[in-house]
Amino acid sequence: MSHNVSLTFDGDRAYVALDRPDKHNGLTIEMLRELVRVAGVIGKRSDIRAVILSGNGPSFSSGLDVAKAMKDPLDVVRAFVPLPWRGTNTFQEACWAWRRLPQPVIAVVHGRCYGGGLQIALAADFRFVTPDSEFSVMEAKHGLIPDMTGAATLSRLIGIDKALLLTMTADPVDAAYAERIGLVTEVTADPLAAAEKLADRIAARPQHAVASAKQLFDRTWQASVRRTLAVERATQLPLIIRQALGSGKNQK
Repeated sequence: MSHNVSLTFDGDRAYVALDRPDKHNGLTIEMLRELVRVAGVIGKRSDIRAVILSGNGPSFSSGLDVAKAMKDPLDVVRAFVPLPWRGTNTFQEACWAWRRLPQPVIAVVHGRCYGGGLQIALAADFRFVTPDSEFSVMEAKHGLIPDMTGAATLSRLIGIDKALLLTMTADPVDAAYAERIGLVTEVTADPLAAAEKLADRIAARPQHAVASAKQLFDRTWQASVRRTLAVERATQLPLIIRQALGSGKNQK
């Protein structure tokens, strides 16, 4: 069962789409679990060089479908409990699973990108968006805070004042403003084409170097200099050894 999330493979690409278009891809608990499962499937595919994440219908995602979720409060509670070996609950892992992947993840956004939908997009490595896209950290409207890794991703992308402004007001902002503050990578009339072009450029680089770069930045972006340099060394050493062994083979 797809649970309103589609996964297709084409060559070295994985395409993941939120697929509840009649509800602007309002997120259900089942969809969050399916996102985690799908990310796990992709992570096992060494032939996949890039992931393109999008939403079918008029919007990327309007956020959590609160009314549907609250029809089963016990299931919400179960989804909120973190797994000790993972350090995330279902809400968080539906986003952070994309950070765990060794492949670059590119979000293609149009229409509404609100609440939990925005936090999924922020967990991608890049965001290409249409000029008419709208973004909102909308949890405050429900008396909540962003709790699907939003604090972690927002803090890596924009300043604390802008993050607080978006979070405290829950006001929607347009694509031009989102690009200006660094919330999105690029505003373009054809975000899918831009995503494909970037995926081609990245796929032209050694796969292990791309995966290592993603891991390095993810582990050190807000760490101390000492910690960053230690992780940098530990990440670089196997790459140097790989290069040296490769050079030795070429000389034989």
